Amino acid sequence: MEKIKSIIKVSIKNIISNKLRSSLTMLGLIIGIISVILLVGIGSGATNNVTNKVKSLGTGTLTVTINSNSDETLEYSQMDEILKLTNVESVAPYKKISGTVSKGTTTSKRASIIATTPQYMKIMNLTISDGRLLSVVDLNNYNKICLIGSDLAETLFENTKTKDIIGQSLKIEGDNYTVVGVLTRAGSSMGNNIDTQLIIPFTTAKYLKGDTSISNLYVKVANENYIDQTTTLIENYISKSLSISTDYFSVSSQNNMLDTMSSISDTLSLLLGGIASISLIVGGIGVMNVMLVSVTERTKEIGIRKALGAKRIDILVQFLVESLILCILGGTIGVGLGLGIGKILQTFGFSFSATSTVVIVAFLSSALIGIAFGIFPAYKASKLNPIEALRTD
Repeated sequence: MEKIKSIIKVSIKNIISNKLRSSLTMLGLIIGIISVILLVGIGSGATNNVTNKVKSLGTGTLTVTINSNSDETLEYSQMDEILKLTNVESVAPYKKISGTVSKGTTTSKRASIIATTPQYMKIMNLTISDGRLLSVVDLNNYNKICLIGSDLAETLFENTKTKDIIGQSLKIEGDNYTVVGVLTRAGSSMGNNIDTQLIIPFTTAKYLKGDTSISNLYVKVANENYIDQTTTLIENYISKSLSISTDYFSVSSQNNMLDTMSSISDTLSLLLGGIASISLIVGGIGVMNVMLVSVTERTKEIGIRKALGAKRIDILVQFLVESLILCILGGTIGVGLGLGIGKILQTFGFSFSATSTVVIVAFLSSALIGIAFGIFPAYKASKLNPIEALRTD
């Protein structure tokens, strides 16, 4: 035990006596550790953000998508037939429409026009900060009304209070539409930025697109335990009513999406971690290079210690411990800075999530590098002939 304490003391003394060199040696490792934590943390954070958005809809929502290659689409009148299927609670068809949205001389290039029904709001868990929702009356009368997202409201009605926007008009493809509601800020969900959306009645889409055919819809199930059976019922209905193969449409659940995202997240984390690990390897090479220089500089010291009775294993352990301490210090600093920078990025709106597993793996990697890249210099030092070492000028 005393020998180990002595080795550690000597190692720390040698590291401190060469502060600049030790600092530069650790720098490569610090950068490598920071890279691992930041890249993996940002990747995990982005995945968690999307996953939480999907989970916010609940796992009882099905997404039906008919491939654009299909010659057939569902019709609005068929929504009632789907609603009659067992375990179907509500159905919300939606159509994404391209068009220019403007108010006076202000035009929004980010607006996403969605033609849908009142059920869409419930299924997507959307609420309004002011005004009212879509109604059945709007659908039946083909009313030219709309709900707008908070970002779109700020763009088109600059410096106007939300409640004062209600009742005002804007233009979609040059046609006047009355704003009846402003959506509560919600961010992105299901790949759509709710805050830049403009929602109109599904039937009103004929003024902009010329038809009310349906290629996309959301289905809310009554009991999540029977979601697979409900999926099969919907697939059978679409196959029979449209006479198309399942190759041309899909019915997916939130669970399917979560499983897919989990798989993508794992692959992404491994990829980003692998890329960042290159920096660690470069840092390890730097450690080995510096330790080899240290062996050359301390040849006489090694010779004297061997002449006084030090064994090969003592010399090997001495240099290996120095390498390990350098890497552990670098790893500790790197972990601290990586987490700190990650927290700073969060304040700027970046998604960052560094799990304890990532932190532990990053830290252990630095220790492993200290051993792996310190073995050769330590072995070289232990092999020195004491007589030859003492003769060195």
